[in-house]
Amino acid sequence: MTTTPLTLDTTIRGITNGVLPGETCTPELAKGPWEFDATPGYGPGSSMYDVIPTGSPVQGGLPREYQDASTNELHARIRAAKETLGDRLVILGHFYQRDEVVQHADFLGDSFQLANAALTKPDAEYIVFCGVHFMAETADILARDDQRVILPNLAAGCSMADMADIDSVEAAWEELQSVYGTEPDADGRAPIIPVTYMNSSAALKAFCGRNGGIVCTSSNAKTVLEWAFERGQRVLFFPDQHLGRNTAKAMGVPLEQMPMWNPRKPLGGSTHDELLDARVVLWHGFCSVHKRFTVDQIEKARADYPDVRVVVHPECPMPVVDAADEAGSTDYIRRAVAGATEPTTFAIGTEVNMVNRLAAEYPQHTIFCLDPVICPCSTMYRIHPGYLAWVLEELVAGRVVNEIVVASTIQDEARVALERMLAAKPRD
Repeated sequence: MTTTPLTLDTTIRGITNGVLPGETCTPELAKGPWEFDATPGYGPGSSMYDVIPTGSPVQGGLPREYQDASTNELHARIRAAKETLGDRLVILGHFYQRDEVVQHADFLGDSFQLANAALTKPDAEYIVFCGVHFMAETADILARDDQRVILPNLAAGCSMADMADIDSVEAAWEELQSVYGTEPDADGRAPIIPVTYMNSSAALKAFCGRNGGIVCTSSNAKTVLEWAFERGQRVLFFPDQHLGRNTAKAMGVPLEQMPMWNPRKPLGGSTHDELLDARVVLWHGFCSVHKRFTVDQIEKARADYPDVRVVVHPECPMPVVDAADEAGSTDYIRRAVAGATEPTTFAIGTEVNMVNRLAAEYPQHTIFCLDPVICPCSTMYRIHPGYLAWVLEELVAGRVVNEIVVASTIQDEARVALERMLAAKPRD
């Protein structure tokens, strides 16, 4: 069957019929981030109505010269600052970053790869992390004491990470211990092991470190769950329910043994017996970007392109993962496209910046985002060349701005959980 080549439209458009009533992505996002950083408004996920938690970091004003500078001028200033700083600087860029930013990154990758990359530049005094807040925290935990970690825009958070706070998790842990006790079984396995997704605060990583737990990424979630089941009878997985459910289901854990934990309900909304029968207790959290993908979108892609290869991120809801041909981390998706030897049509369910970058990099393929509405992760979008130029030129002037510092008491315990994660390398 002959199909018309797909023309990419990267215009950010408003959503009037979002997945949830009132969910809206506004074209205002296409403006400079300083315009919505300075006023209440755009939230931390794909919707302008995602709530920014009280106490979240706030980005101060960006000097006018960076707001008014042309794109070409900003790129020139970034390149000049990088040349001046030389080996004293390393810039890390997440796959979801806009192209105007990742072109300046020394390393481009997913959260697992960047956690490793932060350790590979021992001469760097400054680690500039073009990602979101929890990623910069992780870099600070893993970095040497004399290295400084900088986030170009402090408002770059994560709505998923905000869905599990330390007080709620500790309260849940106490309730779960009241059900399971604290004594190991005959095989020495703990009643329950905490596993936090990388998309979580340093405080939650520290919680896992001191309670025999571990951190995972979408790249090594299966390996981490295997690690946890060797040491525990069951797992508390937070904050992303979908990654936990999709990973455990693929490992053979029945859905009825994966109750949801709603922190607003007694025993998380489950019965005592349901919790006793559980293998994986899933936290009530999600990614507001990946939640937008639907089975209907997949069916339309198959109708339009009968030979389409559908690849989605495991943060997508289970019906979407089940309907897709493949599911995997951002790096898995990148490798799937790179490894296709014949011209292929790909429908991809992940953040649109990465999808568009793959489409440009592999023009022999037809590559498009499952979601027809261009609505990027707003907090990744907050990292703009203007902010990057500003923090780099401040370094050239001998000033460190937007430094991310994790308290030493949290660092030590979080590092334990992160080092366990780094040792749990995926086998495929």
